[in-house]
Amino acid sequence: MTFRTPAEAVELANNTRYGLAASIWTENINLALDIAPKIKAGTIWINSTNLFDAASGFGGYRESGFGREGGKEGLWEYLQPKWEAEFNEKQPSLSTSKSKTQNQNSPLLPPIDRTAKMYIGGKQTRSDSGYTIPVHNYQGEVLGEVGEGNRKDIRNAVEAAHSAKSWNTITAHARAQILYYIAENFEVRSHEFAAKISQMMGINPQTAQREVDLSIRRIYTYASFADKYEGNVHHTPFRNITLAMPESIGVMGIICPAESALLGFLSTVLPPISMGNCVVAIPSESFPLTATDFYQILDTSDLPGGVINIVTGHQDTLAEVLAHHDDVDGIWYFGSKEGSKMVEYAAAKNMKRTWVNYGKYWDWFNDQHGEGEIFLRHATQIKNIWVPYGE
Repeated sequence: MTFRTPAEAVELANNTRYGLAASIWTENINLALDIAPKIKAGTIWINSTNLFDAASGFGGYRESGFGREGGKEGLWEYLQPKWEAEFNEKQPSLSTSKSKTQNQNSPLLPPIDRTAKMYIGGKQTRSDSGYTIPVHNYQGEVLGEVGEGNRKDIRNAVEAAHSAKSWNTITAHARAQILYYIAENFEVRSHEFAAKISQMMGINPQTAQREVDLSIRRIYTYASFADKYEGNVHHTPFRNITLAMPESIGVMGIICPAESALLGFLSTVLPPISMGNCVVAIPSESFPLTATDFYQILDTSDLPGGVINIVTGHQDTLAEVLAHHDDVDGIWYFGSKEGSKMVEYAAAKNMKRTWVNYGKYWDWFNDQHGEGEIFLRHATQIKNIWVPYGE
């Protein structure tokens, strides 16, 4: 097929459901290295084709599958952290009774019923259904309501996420600066969030403050990773430099853990956006107000609209919609064993990559479990670019 500009060639090449491998032929190596990251394929050969070696990973994008064979990235498919054996299959208690002396001096939650809106495309929006779900505190008292999200709300959120493509094209340093700004704005309101968490979930003020402080640390952690999570150069036995570049997956659905509603929300949403993905997040079904309060901070932190979209409602119902959605590129699920199975079965239809917890509950307060490179690996996909050299 003929084309007039390199940009048109990229558009034609990407107009397919598949993305296993591609070749770029040009006398201009600068142009080749500019186009290679734009082609949606797992392996790119420059001025060559069908080069393979066990030292380099091989695998596709989209309906060509996911995962890699060969290279260091291929080894990760067969490994899992030892600390996963420590996870509990019994759901931890979502709240703990307090003594009468706790929170005597804490500011009270507003005596007015709240109807928190969803957050789609950088704007607060009402649910399409018009229905709401009551939110209770640990004593069963109604704190307010949140919108009951449905299929159309997910569709709108996915469209908003796709419209925020500039998030992936800005520099990693710029993404890091925005995340640092979010952490700074969050820190100003840390005591307010801690008091609300303590009163909503029935945990003592010290534990609530610890959750908020750790949440701020998580933001700083992934802000630091944003421009420091790098690729590799593989030693292949040809006259090639084989670059392994981590790239964002695209639009990701995140079903956040029910426990540690704020910390779990940030621990699962931050890694994808730090790597340039856009996210449709389903917050804790029991305590969603922590996430809906947090979007007030996003509004004042220069985060482009559509990078983080929050849809409240019944988690498993919305998870199934996300798993079936053809324009969602990956999905993380942290919930029940049955929900994990449902997500994997539904996602198999469109070859969507998944990461589920199989009903095991993570300790989000543990830095070894709740943060680190394992999250970044699941938020990226590796592209191998074979660059020839010599005469």
